[in-house]
Amino acid sequence: MRGAGLWQLGQSITRRLAQAEKKAVIRRCFSSEGDLKKTPLHDFHVANGGKMVPFAGWSMPIQYKDSIMDSTVNCRENGSLFDVAHMCGLSLKGKDCIPFLEKLIVGDLAKLAPGTGTLSVFTNEKGGVIDDSVITKVTDDHIYLVLNAGCRDKDLAHIEEHMKAFKSKGGDVSWHIHDERSLLALQGPLAAPVLQHLTKYDLSKFYFGEFCVTDISGFPCYLTRTGYTGEDGFEISVPNEYAVDLAKQMLEKSEGKVRLTGLGARDSLRLEAGLCLYGNDLEQHISPVEAGLTWAVGKRRRAEGFLGAEVILKQIADGPSKRRVGFISTGPPARGHSEIQNEKGENIGEITSGGFSPCLKKNIAMGYVKSGFHKKDTNVNIVVRGKPYGGVVTKMPFVPTKYYKPT
Repeated sequence: MRGAGLWQLGQSITRRLAQAEKKAVIRRCFSSEGDLKKTPLHDFHVANGGKMVPFAGWSMPIQYKDSIMDSTVNCRENGSLFDVAHMCGLSLKGKDCIPFLEKLIVGDLAKLAPGTGTLSVFTNEKGGVIDDSVITKVTDDHIYLVLNAGCRDKDLAHIEEHMKAFKSKGGDVSWHIHDERSLLALQGPLAAPVLQHLTKYDLSKFYFGEFCVTDISGFPCYLTRTGYTGEDGFEISVPNEYAVDLAKQMLEKSEGKVRLTGLGARDSLRLEAGLCLYGNDLEQHISPVEAGLTWAVGKRRRAEGFLGAEVILKQIADGPSKRRVGFISTGPPARGHSEIQNEKGENIGEITSGGFSPCLKKNIAMGYVKSGFHKKDTNVNIVVRGKPYGGVVTKMPFVPTKYYKPT
């Protein structure tokens, strides 16, 4: 689909995303635009044609002058620069910071080498996911992690409550919330060449999941080779006062090929990569096993226990009652809460994320189905606007990932 039809579809997605985010903000009790927080790049976004919308209490760009479709494709062909300063950077320090955090997550941080990280999840007593986070072991007494913007308040309250109890028993741990720093995500094939122009650090030996503290264009940065697009890329934590300058320099070094990119394309990219969005594909009533994240539950941790371990370990042993899977579908794109039926018309689950893939030019979605219907090539019906359309269970990611790993 090209030309006017593609443009219309892009505009439709933009409207729907904007409407959904506005409703989410209203639910979080934000009554006016004046209540929204702004990142240090806010004026830079506006000056560059950013269409600003409410998102998790922040004013964020959903797109710029180009369409969401074009931005998505350009990220995979060239590159994108995202402002993700609405997310919450956090450092835990102290000789007991690792055993403390391991009480709240399912990952094995102790086995990580310094300067490496992993995706993990915070769980509650019922085994549900409170939030997902990339967690980095900077040193044995310093952990750096990034929390989702919409989960910030509940995450910090959860961590603080358990930290007070831990410290009351003599544990050595403290935290620092990095509100003095911004976070930029540089993604796509040109990410490494562009960034290498601005740092002396050898990025050819810096692999997916690794972390370092280094100067970028003379600015003191935390650098992680990671992202939320399925492409090679980096997340760069930079002091607020340097954020705009660094963004400008990265865009200039790409000679216009790397573009400022907003939330609309970010959502398309992460869906194509089969990555979860908290609040859609992950919730407090969904376990990491059901979400297909069993690999994140460390083997050592299974023996030691953690919040919700009884539920999660039973699901690992017996299998969960539902599973997250991907779909290719016909008809209109499926959206969150679309019903999934078997071929007899019986309810077997629900879509949690869906849309038209700009890169594959077909409808993709993910959702949860009853175990037994989760196998690849299982035929289903997905109900959109009251009408069932054919779909098939498909392996994820939909678009192959290009993470930079040792050969």
